[in-house]
Amino acid sequence: MNTVAKKVVVRFAPSPTGYLHIGGARTAIFNWLYAKKTGGKFILRIEDTDAERSSKDSVQGILDGMRWLGLDWDEGPNFQSEFTADHLTAAGKLLASGHAYKCFCTQEVLEQKRTAARDAKATFVYDGLCRDLSPEETAAKEVAGLPYTIRLKVPRQPGAVVFEDAVYGVIEKKFQDIEDFVIVRSNGRPLYVLSNAVDDIRDGITHVIRGQDGLANTPKQILLYQALGAPLPVFAHMSLALDPQKAKISKRKHGEPVAIHFYREKGFLPWALINFLVLLGWSTPDNREIFSETELIAAFSFVGISRNNPVMDLRQDDPKFITDPKAVSINAHYLRTLPKEEIAGHVRTQLEKSGLWQADFAEGRADWFRETVDLIRGRFQLLTDFVTLGRAYFSDEFALDPKALEKYVLAHWELKTRLPELGQRVAALAPFTAGTLEQALREAAADFSLKLGILVNAVRVVVTGHPVGPEFLECLLCIGQEKTAQRLDKAQGLWN
Repeated sequence: MNTVAKKVVVRFAPSPTGYLHIGGARTAIFNWLYAKKTGGKFILRIEDTDAERSSKDSVQGILDGMRWLGLDWDEGPNFQSEFTADHLTAAGKLLASGHAYKCFCTQEVLEQKRTAARDAKATFVYDGLCRDLSPEETAAKEVAGLPYTIRLKVPRQPGAVVFEDAVYGVIEKKFQDIEDFVIVRSNGRPLYVLSNAVDDIRDGITHVIRGQDGLANTPKQILLYQALGAPLPVFAHMSLALDPQKAKISKRKHGEPVAIHFYREKGFLPWALINFLVLLGWSTPDNREIFSETELIAAFSFVGISRNNPVMDLRQDDPKFITDPKAVSINAHYLRTLPKEEIAGHVRTQLEKSGLWQADFAEGRADWFRETVDLIRGRFQLLTDFVTLGRAYFSDEFALDPKALEKYVLAHWELKTRLPELGQRVAALAPFTAGTLEQALREAAADFSLKLGILVNAVRVVVTGHPVGPEFLECLLCIGQEKTAQRLDKAQGLWN
């Protein structure tokens, strides 16, 4: 069995029947990584021959998801439907060479045979009734206008299709267990198994990297390669991501939590999501979990792909559900460690989406914006946290944590007048520094006969909306003298 030995060419070939989902994204990532690792070519092919289920919006969703993840392709998108003539030409060659034949068996006849097989508790395999029709018999049926499919002739002698998968090792499928399968329907439309093989041959695909569910079709595709006289690619089948019930994750079954746009809207960083998805079914000998792009490309190999299907923790029954906690943890790592200039760009996008972005943040206060993002990101896990938990830093319209408000503010009635008084003292500070601010707080606590901790906790909640956060004085300095004073002055209204 000869295989291709030249520059690596891989492809990602999704069907445009919905958005880009986790399974598809994993496949795209593994192909992209292998192309980058080997200096090869990465082709994006849209398998849109199922016209009833394909749509322009679905295609756009796939392209948008790929671009957001940063998975750049070298060729495409190519649309499989544009090459139907190639697929039918290949079918004609297979007929002419005797590797395929026209089958005139009706659906009624086939269904009767399936029923008989079920009754006998046997697996139905087409018996090749039309396989040995003479040219005259075939011609007569065509003249009579009988519809037909085209089937590939599977060898009948003892033997098997044998190939070595780069992940699962040697795979063997006996000829007797493979029926003469249909490659062109009676309506003249080629089936996926033919179109896929013809496209891969035309594109010079050297490595077919796809999900383990494609393994069952591989023997048929190998038979097509051989019948068409084409060299075989290397096959590498990835384990499948499963849900907590150990069922295959399906976009139609689970909905949004398996869609790439779900993670984008929830505030994930593109590379953090790639990092997480790669770890679903792939690992290095040292079980490393965090990789830069350069490091991941260098480390990637088929050897690290597990044969065991990984389980993704999709906890939809959890009222605080976001997604797999490991994905959130990896995202939080990147939020904390990426250069502040890079994170600031992502935060700007979030603020623009939520209507919180101000032109001044990029002009007169550009340094302030960058330093503020750097200050508050330490406790955040998602980009959306900057809009929710960090809202008070970018807007005067923000909510106060209700439990913190009750515990640290409303439980101390005397603060109703003391917080506005403190606001007046803050407004009068000159200069407004960590030193003068700390002194003012200590003096106020003594003058008000309050413990410093009670006053500090109340100020943090009133000014930032939350009981925890970055270093207290840095928070106030970041929000600024005027806004801090104003928020303390308005605190009296909280008791109304």
